[in-house]
Amino acid sequence: MEEPKAPVLQTEAQRGGMLMSAASLYGYNIRATDGEIGKVHEFYFDDESWAIRYFVIDTGTWLRDRKVLISPVTIGKPDYPKKVFPVTISKEQMRNSPEADERKPVSRQHEMDLAAYYGWPMHWTYGGFYNIAPPPPGYETERELKYEEEENDPHLRSTREVAGYHIQAADGEIGHVDDFIVDDGNWSIRYVVVDTRNWLPGRKVLLAPQWISEISWDERKVYTDLLMEEIKNSPEFDPSAPVSKEYEERLYDYYGRSKYWE
Repeated sequence: MEEPKAPVLQTEAQRGGMLMSAASLYGYNIRATDGEIGKVHEFYFDDESWAIRYFVIDTGTWLRDRKVLISPVTIGKPDYPKKVFPVTISKEQMRNSPEADERKPVSRQHEMDLAAYYGWPMHWTYGGFYNIAPPPPGYETERELKYEEEENDPHLRSTREVAGYHIQAADGEIGHVDDFIVDDGNWSIRYVVVDTRNWLPGRKVLLAPQWISEISWDERKVYTDLLMEEIKNSPEFDPSAPVSKEYEERLYDYYGRSKYWE
């Protein structure tokens, strides 16, 4: 992947918050109520709701190089110029938080232990922590049953892991996942950044999660029902420029899809 660019920001209120590159946030400092506790390593997101479920924090040497999970509900107002995320937990809380085996997927039990320890919500609402969209009929009931039946959450994905997955259109392969555009108003993923340079040299485009049908861990592929020609001719994305309202409108109008902010 290319070196992360500066955060891509915008402040259109109707779209929740500011939009930015997920990769550009890697390395941001996490400031607890009593000092620094580590840096952002990656994000875990739910590939059904596309909500960011956890910030994965590299605690460095002060906590034996542990990587810990914190919920977006703990994140205060980011200080982007200083590259700092303040959180509402202390270093001591972090030190005593439930440990997970980093060599294994995040278990349901670990998620429940974290929720109980910090007092976080046990079940997350569709569309993120701020409920930006109504869930499909039966969604919460189905998730409740799955939560009880499955040891690990098959829908919990790593942004670092999925970056690099190939994009499988309805009629062929076109590019790979380069990055994600995150909305800090509700900590959801608004777009997947697709690099098509192995098919269209140097060109990047955006796909909204609603246009993605599946992420295959085994195949390392992201599936969409869109055609290669559609993706080829879609509005080009410039990583160095803000994701403007005008760009989003052109993108949604091009695909003839309903706009999420309306």
